[in-house]
Amino acid sequence: MKSEWIAKYNDNEIKVTNSWFKGEKLYVNNKLQDEQLSFITPSNMTGNLIGENGEKLNIKANISGFFTVSCRLFIDNNKVELKQTK
Repeated sequence: MKSEWIAKYNDNEIKVTNSWFKGEKLYVNNKLQDEQLSFITPSNMTGNLIGENGEKLNIKANISGFFTVSCRLFIDNNKVELKQTK
């Protein structure tokens, strides 16, 4: 089973994917920034993007759950809403 979540932040697209056999992946503008292969423990991934003023913003994403999988995304320590697409 594959799950996917997408968020738009300024002019950036952040995508988080989860697959039983390929693990969890964090993409920013279609560029892979982190991946995890943990099947039991919650997944924590990090990345970054450049803000409107040229500053580097930290991204944190985590996936948890077993029967129902959920994802949370934080940019610069602020929660960002995700839309599940798969």
